[in-house]
Amino acid sequence: MKIGILGTGSYLPEKVLTNDDLSKMVDTNDEWIRTRTGIKERRIVAENEATSDLAYRAAEKAIEDAGIDRNEIELVIVATMTADHATPSTAAIVQDKLGIRASAFDLSAACTGFIYAYTTGYSFIKAGIYKKVLVIGAESMSRVVDWEDRGTCILFGDGAGAVVLGEVESGGFIGSHLVADGSGACELIVPAGGSRKPANIEAIQNKEIYMQMNGREIFKFAVKVFPETVENVLKQGNITPDDVDLFIPHQANVRIIESIAKRFKQPMDKFFVNLQKYGNTSGASVPIAIDEANKEGKLKKGDKIVIVGFGGGLTYGSILFEWSK
Repeated sequence: MKIGILGTGSYLPEKVLTNDDLSKMVDTNDEWIRTRTGIKERRIVAENEATSDLAYRAAEKAIEDAGIDRNEIELVIVATMTADHATPSTAAIVQDKLGIRASAFDLSAACTGFIYAYTTGYSFIKAGIYKKVLVIGAESMSRVVDWEDRGTCILFGDGAGAVVLGEVESGGFIGSHLVADGSGACELIVPAGGSRKPANIEAIQNKEIYMQMNGREIFKFAVKVFPETVENVLKQGNITPDDVDLFIPHQANVRIIESIAKRFKQPMDKFFVNLQKYGNTSGASVPIAIDEANKEGKLKKGDKIVIVGFGGGLTYGSILFEWSK
C-alpha cells in the first residue's frame, strides 16, 4: 500500500505584525531582524481566536483540496505546543468543529511536531487501523511569547497547516527519521504551567509562563542535526541531495536554511522559504509551507520532497516522500 498526501490546507490570522511595529515595542529595528533572521512580518491571532480555530480552518481547506467527504476522516492529530487547554485536546475540539466521528489526540514535539504527527498518521494507515487521517500543525505562539523579550518576540508568529493522508496510486511516503534529545530540554522551555511548576502568582510575576529560549544553542543544534536527519532519509530512499526536487524545512531562520543549502551544494531555489511573511510558526511552519508550495504549483507528481523539523525537546526529524497529487 502506498500512502501519501491527498490534500493540503493552511490558515493564517488576519492581523499582520511587521518589524517596524515591533520596533515600537522593544529595542530593535527592521534591518536588524531581517539581516539576522530573514523575517519581515508575522501573523497574530485575534483576541477571540485560539489554536483550535486556526487548526479547524486549515483542516477544512485540506479536506476540500482532497476532494473527500469529511466523514471519511477517521483520526485527527494536532501537533501543537500551544494547545487551547491542558485538557481536552485541541484535536478533540477540532473534531467537534468539523462535526465528524473520529479518534483525536494532540502530539507535542514543538517545531518538529508536524514531522512526528505525519509519521504517526502514516503508521496508523500502514497498520490498517485507519484509511484516512487528518494531520494538522497549529500554533498560537503569540500567546506564549514575552513581548518584552526581543530575543524571542521578533521570531514567532501564529498559523496552521493541514494535510489529509490516505492511500495513493503512486508515490507517497518513502522514509522518516525521528529523534529526541531531552538533555537539551532547558534550551527551549515554558517553565511554568505544567505539573512541575503550576502557573501561580509567583510564576506569572517571574514571567515563567512564557517561552524561554537559548537562541545561540538552538541555532547550533539546528545546523548540526539538519544534515544528519536529511542524510538519514535520503539513505532510506537510496537517493542523493541532487535527486531531491524540493526541500521544505522548518521556517526558523533563513541563515540555517542557507547553511544547509551550502552544505549539500544545492541552490537556494530548491529550498521553499516563506518565513519572511510568517516568522517561526513552530509546528505549523512545515504544513503551511507544503500548502503554499502546492497552491503555487511548485509540487509536481513524482517530485521527491524532503520535509525537516527541529526545535524544542530537543527534537528533530525529517520525512522523504514522493508527491502524488
